[in-house]
Amino acid sequence: MCERCGNSHEMIMEASRRGFLKGSAGAFAGLAAAMSFGGLLSPGSVLAAGNTTLKATHGAGLCNLGIFLAKERNLAAADGVDLEFVVTPTTTDVVTLFGAGIVDVSVIPYSNFITLVDQGAPVRIIAGAGVEGCVLIGAQGITKAADLKGKTIGTFQADTLEVLPYDYLAKAGLSFKDVEVKYFNTSPELAAAFVNGAIDAVCHIEPYATQCLKERAGSTVLTDGKDIYGARYSDCVLAAAVPLIESKPEALKALIKAMMTAQSQSETNVNDALELTAGTYYKTSLEALKLAQSRQPVMIDQRNNTAFFKARSESMKSMGYVKNVLPDNAIDWSLLESVIAANSDLYSSLKLKTA
Repeated sequence: MCERCGNSHEMIMEASRRGFLKGSAGAFAGLAAAMSFGGLLSPGSVLAAGNTTLKATHGAGLCNLGIFLAKERNLAAADGVDLEFVVTPTTTDVVTLFGAGIVDVSVIPYSNFITLVDQGAPVRIIAGAGVEGCVLIGAQGITKAADLKGKTIGTFQADTLEVLPYDYLAKAGLSFKDVEVKYFNTSPELAAAFVNGAIDAVCHIEPYATQCLKERAGSTVLTDGKDIYGARYSDCVLAAAVPLIESKPEALKALIKAMMTAQSQSETNVNDALELTAGTYYKTSLEALKLAQSRQPVMIDQRNNTAFFKARSESMKSMGYVKNVLPDNAIDWSLLESVIAANSDLYSSLKLKTA
């Protein structure tokens, strides 16, 4: 566990729930290693006999449901693409491998993406993944921002789950100087710390936020993000390496279409979607998973969140994680828009979308 008081940031490497390198040196070391293997996209990384193989990293939250279904149901195979998940030794490696170009695509929190761009990684957002689902919860007696003064908040470093309490406190005229922020490495560890009373408040992702609420009596939702950001705010995005966007756009469009199909399937029959992924990807009961899913649905078309991403990069700049606001060219919706234009019936069937 790593702790930070006030606004002091030590240059350390720290893992979040879905992987993050705090120090830019680590990210660029990974980039150098990738280049030594023949560049960001070595010949074997995307081209296999017959179908194109896309290597991907992912996280553990419900925002990953779309890519999990795409993989388990081979939804991109008909368009000539196979999806391969790269097993990562630690959570730190999830985003590190993507930032270093060792994998082609990743479903990652927007905060990790913003950090990678600031460090110079050649990556772009090409579609959405999951929306909402970030929840700040207080123990019994903590029902508003002022009640957090002098209390401990558990979260993950440089994660969307740290940005939310930062923005929540700022809206109330408070800051991290008014609380004690404690950082954790894994989702189960963070949830257990709150349930067992080791921290006074927790900011967590689904399905763990629901677990925290159910298992610590008297706990209260302080914010689910919608009161601060509005409905359908982003948590995770689908990002790709720039060289792949330029060299294999059709493969990426096949993946976006597959994830859009997965969204349609999850909206049509959520029980089947969760039964397929429970146990394999989500270490919680199916009952809890069904309850949590409604709070963090799949949404692939997140063009409505363009301004949101830039605004959150302002928050991360204020927090000391990045030096620059997210540039406009870090977001490229052109492949998504091409998929929408070519698959009007599929797009029309989606419940959650920008248009």
